[in-house]
Amino acid sequence: MLLADVVATSSALSGTRSRLAKAGFIAELLAAVTDPVETEVVVTYLSGELRQRRTGVGWRTLTEVPAPATDPSLTVEEVDQAFADLSEISGTGSQARKRAAVDALFARATEAEQQFLRLLVAGELRQGALDGVMADAVAKATGIPLDKIRAATMLRGAAAPVAVAVLTEGEAGLAQFGLEVGRGVQAMLAQSATSVAEAMTKTGAPAALEWKLDGIRIQVHRNGADVVVYTRTLDDITARVPEVVAATLELKADQLVLDGELIALRADGRPEAFQVTGSRTATRAATGPETVPLTPYFFDILHLDGQDLLGLGGAERHEWLSKLVPEHRRIPRLVTDDADAGQAFFADAVKRGHEGVMVKSLTVPYEAGRRGSGWVKVKQTHTLDLVVLAAEWGHGRRTGWLSNLHLGARDETTGEFVMMGKTFKGLTDELLRWQTERFQEIEAGRDNYTVYLRPEIVVEIAFDGVQSSPRYPAGMALRFARVLRYRDDKTPSEADTVQTLQAIHQPDEAP
Repeated sequence: MLLADVVATSSALSGTRSRLAKAGFIAELLAAVTDPVETEVVVTYLSGELRQRRTGVGWRTLTEVPAPATDPSLTVEEVDQAFADLSEISGTGSQARKRAAVDALFARATEAEQQFLRLLVAGELRQGALDGVMADAVAKATGIPLDKIRAATMLRGAAAPVAVAVLTEGEAGLAQFGLEVGRGVQAMLAQSATSVAEAMTKTGAPAALEWKLDGIRIQVHRNGADVVVYTRTLDDITARVPEVVAATLELKADQLVLDGELIALRADGRPEAFQVTGSRTATRAATGPETVPLTPYFFDILHLDGQDLLGLGGAERHEWLSKLVPEHRRIPRLVTDDADAGQAFFADAVKRGHEGVMVKSLTVPYEAGRRGSGWVKVKQTHTLDLVVLAAEWGHGRRTGWLSNLHLGARDETTGEFVMMGKTFKGLTDELLRWQTERFQEIEAGRDNYTVYLRPEIVVEIAFDGVQSSPRYPAGMALRFARVLRYRDDKTPSEADTVQTLQAIHQPDEAP
């Protein structure tokens, strides 16, 4: 199959919001694929990912490529092999060899294919073909019941292997997908709410409330003396977290699968900044607890000694967890039907330095990969009024619109505006149309990707916290920033300051 066929389908996906239409486009493409390897590559690409998790190719390398080809000739398998080869290049002279390999690949790609590959490598191919849509498409292409495909996808942890199995073996191919100790399962996800009372209307009452730690989600598998630790994205980080392995081996079980959180704590028990935990788990070497100690906490159990527990309700699973995992390894928990008591529990968690709480149904089973109403997160949210310093041209369905905003805070000492981060979240089509027109009226300059603005427009931004960042002049960046509204009633001189963000970044140390 030509890469051009995948690119055309990707463009069609970006051009519609209809889940039904997206599934139809994917199903039509999958019906034309006959080779199992090709099927896996196509499904992975349409999911916005490469089969190779790391290529060592940076964005700058991808912007400085040869002129595009006139006619499409690249096949899907050729592209997959090219990235496989790139991922293996290392050692002396590796940068030059990678440069040559990228140039050779991109010289054969058309303009549309080059743009597709750039976004794919950068992880920015946002076209709405998530696992749920992919399951819809595979069901449509094969006639196999959707619920069976969805269940298999959740347990396998990825859409591509399931698609390959059913497209090549039919419904019989689903028999190979079940909970397997040692193989990562997609994590159960949570909806959001602004208060505990709102969350409890979704989960039902009584409900269980647990501290929401700002750490790394982990899924731990043990089979005898063998322990595997996965992240939320099912990356194997076992070698990097000996503390988790040791804590798991202390449990009186032969086989288990646990869901939990991994976090770095200070000596007083308060959490370190997320970046401290993140940087430790991102280190490839097994640096061990002598550098930054990590503490694992567990809040759910999926399997124990040959018995799958996913189908049990939340309360039953927690009973199993409590019998196996000691209290100091479990996240603090409150079961209540009183929203005020729950809100007080939330306030205490925030006071202790945590993000907020998870509100969980006592009856819902573990819905791997689903963002249902069984789990609802309530987080402390900050808002600031910041100045828009620039905007980048959008991709996919946002092509032609100014999208990604550069956000600035006012420095009280200099009066200048300092960039604090970017966001494209929270922008409706109406806002995109408005800002594309308005921003060009106050343009101060531009390059191929960005329009720079006179600092005149104030926007209200919601965000979850402030983290250290060497990318920006103030050494800080917003976490999970999203647009709430533009503030026509405020002037740039009334925007929030760098000093305000510093106070959020370095909160009162008192417990």
